[in-house]
Amino acid sequence: MILDDIVANKRLELAARRKERSLGDVRAAAEHAPAPRNFAAALRASGLSIIAEVKRRSPAKGALKLNVVPADQAALYEGAGARAISVLTDERYFGGRNEDLVTVRERVGLPVLRKDFTIDEYHVWEARSIGADAVLLIVGALDQGQLTAFRQLAGELGMAALVEVHTDQELDRALQAGAALLGVNNRDLTTMTVDLRTTLRLRPRVPDGITFISESGIAAPDDVRMVSSCGIDAILVGEALMSAGDPAEAVRRLLDASAVPAPSGSGR
Repeated sequence: MILDDIVANKRLELAARRKERSLGDVRAAAEHAPAPRNFAAALRASGLSIIAEVKRRSPAKGALKLNVVPADQAALYEGAGARAISVLTDERYFGGRNEDLVTVRERVGLPVLRKDFTIDEYHVWEARSIGADAVLLIVGALDQGQLTAFRQLAGELGMAALVEVHTDQELDRALQAGAALLGVNNRDLTTMTVDLRTTLRLRPRVPDGITFISESGIAAPDDVRMVSSCGIDAILVGEALMSAGDPAEAVRRLLDASAVPAPSGSGR
């Protein structure tokens, strides 16, 4: 499956990166990074929050906007009302790079999530060293020890950890690891198919007090109304915004939709 391929490539990248820059060097750089912004608090503000994503391509959709200037795109999102920015830094599969996050963080005042495949403590320290305010931890890519340790390390460095799940079993593991920010990926990474009902199905099992985010497959106002109907704090939207002719207007349309209840019987 694609996640296995990405993780295998990430291990190869990590081995090469460690030769170029030691963990000690990365830790030293992290100590001089700009103070982290409060990612979790941004998502808990009143109303639905949008985490607007910057990425050039994806395994599911291919090229989205290869010539995008990440900082410019993020500034459009911020002006339209997004509350946080997600930046893909994986190069092979998403066309990203660390410099994308650095330039976005310098341009906008919003907290920034490093969207990548974290499989080692090196990646957590590296995220902080480039200015990330939050890291993504994909439960399906980590064992329980790693999941717990990386979440704790992120917190020690002042970052939020967005813990991503797709199944009931992964949800159980996320809760066991102490996740405070829980993201449900509506995309099945084994088949790459999307079903927004994944959010609706898992929502009742999430305890009160946990910030709940619906990710992937949200493209239209009806999608927002559907996932919002179960009570969520935020949505993460990437492909729809990157493909839009007017990204700012696309953000505003999704935010406007969150104020309108879903029709009864909505679902997919």
